[in-house]
Amino acid sequence: MADDKHLDTSAGEDHSKSAYAKYAEQEDVDPRCIPMKLDGPVPEHDAIEYPDYPPHDHETWKTLYARQERELPGRACEEYLEGMRILGLSPERIPSLLDISHRLDAMVGWRIARIPGLLDTNDFLGFMARAHFPSTDYIRQPEEIEYTPAPDCFHDIFGHMPMITNPFFANFFQSFAETYLRVTDEKEIRQLERFYWFTVEFGLINTPEGRRIYGAGILSSPKEVLHSLSEKVEVVDFTPERLGEQEYDVWHLQPILFAIDSFEQLEQEFKAWAKRKGWND
Repeated sequence: MADDKHLDTSAGEDHSKSAYAKYAEQEDVDPRCIPMKLDGPVPEHDAIEYPDYPPHDHETWKTLYARQERELPGRACEEYLEGMRILGLSPERIPSLLDISHRLDAMVGWRIARIPGLLDTNDFLGFMARAHFPSTDYIRQPEEIEYTPAPDCFHDIFGHMPMITNPFFANFFQSFAETYLRVTDEKEIRQLERFYWFTVEFGLINTPEGRRIYGAGILSSPKEVLHSLSEKVEVVDFTPERLGEQEYDVWHLQPILFAIDSFEQLEQEFKAWAKRKGWND
């Protein structure tokens, strides 16, 4: 089960009530899982400072990194693995968001914004629409090492950031955010949320060496890494319209996934779909 909750998947269901209010009305909801609206600027790029992490935080990063790294060869796509190398990720310590921001800026013109926790969807995508990836800088506690319902920097850094080094994926990511922020129809918002789920979070790609993973929700979850390429999953050819209609359950291993043939295809077909829908007119 993936633990990314950045994109508020309930946002398209009821615009008469804020995401915060909908979550807050539920009993026993972890406050870290309640999306927040930013009330001011956050540190970006050169303004980001490295936290004074206690030793057990680095140990948690090391444990999570080593566990996932064992599963990735032959399963993660080469673009993701190359992104890890470009960003200089290693198991030794939690990486610096500032260092990653400079590497992304040099590679694809993206930067990092340090955020305090789970953001309202429009705030989250507002950063991405201007080529800034919003990331936490805290890591889950040792007792949550198997699963955390809240966002943390392991998912943000290890799951998402390596793929942003790929120019086609980075362009798609920014285009998706720009498009999402323009759409107001509830049904169409839900289509975009499904598209995000089955690409950014749970996407697969066909390669000459076989099917590989690029979705952050899979890459940061040991169970999903093994499950996603198994015979238990039905893999469907990439068609934007089909992705937009495919429902999903965030609490279970995914039974249906979609495979693209290239990241250029992902970028081009998303933009073509948005044009057909009249979202980018």
